[in-house]
Amino acid sequence: MPADKIHTFGAALYEALRSRKTIAPLIEQDPSLTLDDAYAINLDFLARRVADGEKVVGKKIGVTSKAVQDMLGVHQPDFGFLTDWMHVDGDIDIDAKALIAPRAEAEIAFILMAPLNGPGVTAADVLAATQSIAPCFEIVDSRIDDWKIKIVDTVSDNASCGVYVIGAERLDPAGLDLPNLHVAVTKNGAPLSEGYGHAVQGDPAQAVAWLANTLGAYGVTLDAGDVILSGSLVPLAPAVKGDRFEMTLSNAAGPLGTCVANFV
Repeated sequence: MPADKIHTFGAALYEALRSRKTIAPLIEQDPSLTLDDAYAINLDFLARRVADGEKVVGKKIGVTSKAVQDMLGVHQPDFGFLTDWMHVDGDIDIDAKALIAPRAEAEIAFILMAPLNGPGVTAADVLAATQSIAPCFEIVDSRIDDWKIKIVDTVSDNASCGVYVIGAERLDPAGLDLPNLHVAVTKNGAPLSEGYGHAVQGDPAQAVAWLANTLGAYGVTLDAGDVILSGSLVPLAPAVKGDRFEMTLSNAAGPLGTCVANFV
């Protein structure tokens, strides 16, 4: 794709973010868009945010579970970047973060102590590079009209990422059976959903390995200190002001940690 067209789409997504308005699906605007084009648009979009003062602090993998793939009609994982502006430590101010149609996802976050550079990264490599894991809510959002996304739309739109919240607990993954970690989610005090670590590519560590290998093909590494969101364990749920989501991560021995997403 010509560079000027990449810049045009990147600028359109950036303007949609800042103005809190959506745009028509990119694949409808240009049916010839490829996944490589989408990644180039993603980087252009990100560069505009970095120029605004945002700092990249991690990466994310999305659309990993069958439940989410079926909800969105996107049947392969996607990937994007996390910035410091996207991290919320406390209540989620929908207006301040320019959220349009937010949806909450319960995930496991990996905090890295060593870099991962694909290709060839394995789940064992991921565990060796991980300082800790933590319960996490990713709040996905879309700058595309009515969430009518295909894979090139969501990749271009930074994997439909809005903001994220990480719980206080930091857990050593050594000795934990990540595929069988259980998450239970409530919404406004009522049970909403539950799932297991194996919902994301059979193992959250395997999902992170996929991310490292996929980004490695584009010359991007997972870096020491990065926060890596490994994908939702449950169907994503719409959120509005006043909603409170809470997730509890546990194993057979009992609860391991919690995270709260409180929308104001």
